[in-house]
Amino acid sequence: MKKVEVVAGIIIRDGKILATQRNKSKYDYISYKYEFPGGKVEIGETFEKAITREIEEELGVKIKVNNFFMTVTHNYPDFSLIMHSFICEIIEGEIELKEHIASKWLEKTELKDLDWAAADIPIVEKLICEDHRKNIKNN
Repeated sequence: MKKVEVVAGIIIRDGKILATQRNKSKYDYISYKYEFPGGKVEIGETFEKAITREIEEELGVKIKVNNFFMTVTHNYPDFSLIMHSFICEIIEGEIELKEHIASKWLEKTELKDLDWAAADIPIVEKLICEDHRKNIKNN
């Protein structure tokens, strides 16, 4: 089975968490699902560099990576995904959806209301159980 290593940004602003909705995919089981934005790690790239690059490519904003949140391994029918997630904040720009079809800023209590991609569900569950504000460094 093909293995894909990706990064995901848990972008927090004013106590709300950004969820982005995928467009149609060649895989029905992830089409139109919500996810934390991010993408594939390129050869020789650190996770922090990858998430910064991916967010700028997908959303047109510059972010600050505050800290690592968790890694999820999930086996989809056609590939195995290893996803490293990070708590981030926007430091420059306004969100412009370049690959996604929708986005929502949600309170953590609203996260379960969305139809998430299966690999993102463990992140949602951990966010709901934790106070995510403690994950933002005060720099």
